[in-house]
Amino acid sequence: MTNWVYSFGCGETQSLDIDRDRLGGKGASLAEMARMGLPVPPGLTIISDVCQHFYVHAKGFPDGLKQEIEAGLRAIEAATGRQFGGAETPLLLSVRSGSRVSMPGMMDTVLNLGLNDETVKALAADTGDERFAWDSYRRFIQMYADVVLGLDQEFFEEILEDRMSELGYAYETQLSADELKDIVSEYEKLLDEELGESFPQDPCEQLWGAISAVFSSWTSARATAYRALHDIPFDWGTAVNIQAMVFGNLGNDSATGVAFTRNPSTGEKALYGEFLLNAQGEDVVAGIRTPQSITEAGRIASGAEKPSLEKLMPRAFSELVTVAARLERHYGDLQDMEFTIERGTLWMLQTRNGKRAAGAAMKIAMDMADEGLISRDEAIIRVDPATLDQMLHPTISPDFKANPVGSGLPASPGAVTGEIVFSAEEAISAHAEGRKVILVRTETSPEDIHGMTAAEGVLTTRGGMTSHAAVVARGMGVPCVTGAGNMRVDRFDNILHGVGGVLMHAGDLVTIDGSTGRVLKGAVPTQKPALSDDFQRLMGWADAARRMKVRTNADTPGDARTAREFGAEGIGLCRTEHMFFEGDRIKTMRRMILAEDEAGRRAALDQLLPMQRADFEEIFAIMHGLPVTIRLLDPPLHEFLPKNEEEREEVARALDMETSLLKQRVEALYEFNPMLGHRGCRLAISFPEIAEMQARAIFEAAVAAARLTGEAVVPEIMVPLVSLRSELEYVKGRIDGIAGTVMRESGMTLTYRVGTMIELPRAALRAHEIAEEAAFFSLGTNDLTQTTFGLSRDDAPGFLGAYQKKGILERDPFMSLDFDGVGELMKLATERGRMAKPDLQIGICGEHGGDPISIRFCETLALDYVSCSPFRVPTARLAAAQASIREREDPASGKAVATA
Repeated sequence: MTNWVYSFGCGETQSLDIDRDRLGGKGASLAEMARMGLPVPPGLTIISDVCQHFYVHAKGFPDGLKQEIEAGLRAIEAATGRQFGGAETPLLLSVRSGSRVSMPGMMDTVLNLGLNDETVKALAADTGDERFAWDSYRRFIQMYADVVLGLDQEFFEEILEDRMSELGYAYETQLSADELKDIVSEYEKLLDEELGESFPQDPCEQLWGAISAVFSSWTSARATAYRALHDIPFDWGTAVNIQAMVFGNLGNDSATGVAFTRNPSTGEKALYGEFLLNAQGEDVVAGIRTPQSITEAGRIASGAEKPSLEKLMPRAFSELVTVAARLERHYGDLQDMEFTIERGTLWMLQTRNGKRAAGAAMKIAMDMADEGLISRDEAIIRVDPATLDQMLHPTISPDFKANPVGSGLPASPGAVTGEIVFSAEEAISAHAEGRKVILVRTETSPEDIHGMTAAEGVLTTRGGMTSHAAVVARGMGVPCVTGAGNMRVDRFDNILHGVGGVLMHAGDLVTIDGSTGRVLKGAVPTQKPALSDDFQRLMGWADAARRMKVRTNADTPGDARTAREFGAEGIGLCRTEHMFFEGDRIKTMRRMILAEDEAGRRAALDQLLPMQRADFEEIFAIMHGLPVTIRLLDPPLHEFLPKNEEEREEVARALDMETSLLKQRVEALYEFNPMLGHRGCRLAISFPEIAEMQARAIFEAAVAAARLTGEAVVPEIMVPLVSLRSELEYVKGRIDGIAGTVMRESGMTLTYRVGTMIELPRAALRAHEIAEEAAFFSLGTNDLTQTTFGLSRDDAPGFLGAYQKKGILERDPFMSLDFDGVGELMKLATERGRMAKPDLQIGICGEHGGDPISIRFCETLALDYVSCSPFRVPTARLAAAQASIREREDPASGKAVATA
């Protein structure tokens, strides 16, 4: 038979018999503290199965729940010597939520439950404090009416503030018992007027109302939004904890507070927190009164005058220090504790692993490993890889109260301010003049690469996390916000329309926060990151623990330098198309594309050859001793051509062509669905001279770099968009021919590898055939996701949000791998490729290569490396280490990921 209710602190702690997920974080911690013998008010936990039964499956409260709660209440009464609804020693209860992961402030709480017009008098007599009793009743009515009856607290706050104003009081604590009685009467009258019903006097009715309301808060708008933001499944539900009340508002020897075992902002090993005298728990977070520091050191540091808990209540403070140390040792992590002191006696109400800033998380993990509290592997696991981005880019000052004028996707982290410009040309001009700018576009294209390089940041109103703007910005380490759909670019008048009718013109200052997706008008204060010794040590530990290599996606020498500084072990993807937009190269590139025959194309390619060679030579020199994978030209040729009449006329003049002839050639090259059109290896087959030029540039650069550095260069040439073995065979033949020519001309023997990007479903399915021609596979998960789902990664953000809100998709597949579909194809490609060639090197170069969840999946496939943008290299190094540790500790968990 299912038990729905488990007791704690009532003699036997039943709650220890079941798992934490069903008890919820609060219920599990209360049970554990009770088992440890810490001072915990007795109570009971209604497990999350009830929430699932009632709300997720819409079956109502389960049979037997009422009887189990009644039995639990009797146990609490026995443990406290009080009676629920009693006329002499009334038992008051708190009713709180408790999900399996912390959702601070997202769900509801009811305190002081059990008070009515009679029990309030009994409480006054029992405690000898009439003011306290009526203050508690006033609080209960206000909270219950809001949480259970749905009457906004503002109604009650208005009554309270008006009365305090009449009396000339600054604080609620100045109200006398008689004055509080009058306020309670006004509260009850308000309920009659607004709801047409009296405040419920039956404690059992109050209890069931509170239980239902707290369960219901799991479906509230704020809880739903928080779950979506943090990927918390709806069907988890929440537990409900019912606990005997202890009171921090019983006079100046009573208090309530929140404490951390270490400083959550800095990681310093010192008790940190705040408290309020003569208050209840909700007062600390409500901000009605200014809290006081728990420690004397904290009081001095903050410059506060009011005494610390350490000075006011030394005995209770000493006990709190002891409890904090025990809890941290027990859980082996920073603890966030809630406590109440009732007439000098300490009571613990909650402990949980505390949230902390990225730098603090690292310091705490490293310190605890040094102290022997946790292992090095556990320290590695403790640091969220995604938070490392915060440490590598400027962030908005935490003290600044931001008021966004728009929001989009956090495509590339960092907060920057600059003048608005609406074109790449304007960005370049402004940069030359020493001005800092934000490039604002509806969406970017490869032609904008110069402007993106010149800009401090990039903002687009369309596009997703793997759009051109996002991918390129991340690669360059430029902050970027994409898909800001609540903003609009008016390119005709050069106006950026923000929310609420805000208009921003070219030259206006705007701040974008690529870590959160916020767009702010004007300049805002930011703070620069400082990489600590702990950062370097943690990276060293991670490198020793991981199996997979971490490479970078780098298209320029600057990208390569940055990535190498961040610990990249080679380049997994060098996209050559961006090189053709440098300086005058675009003119030569266009001349090649618009040539009428092969001879014309080869003449233009001869001019491009030394430019490409110089690029590759510099990259090889920077990455000397490390592998470099270069992808041959991938995008369709029309992307390099002018888009409108004005640009066509300009290009025609530059190339000495008739505008009409240029227009005719551009229209001939236009494609309706270019991402599935004439691109990738298809270009190399149609125009082999392009691939030959690029291969020659690569091999000649390898020869030059080897002579310069004294280390052999082993280039890896990647043929994109292969779906047939015969495609790769044809292109590889051309590459091999050029390699032989260069070796004869240079007198140097070159070692090189030719492989392909697996980015089409057919390539994954026929990987065993393609592997016979390939030295390596690189899983191009951006396009593989597009072609598997039949989604455009630039257009999908417009509706994928709705899919996630409605539970149709758990994650955006362009941000974290779709294990079931795309992942299955990756698994097939890996297995079939290695079946044909056991030593086949396989890596991943899509943007998923920097996503921790996706990296965990890559570990289950035993990929050789992941490749990601330069600023995500530390993230990938740490995530790869965590994946290796988890795979060693529990291989079954990896299989679960692989089949999720």
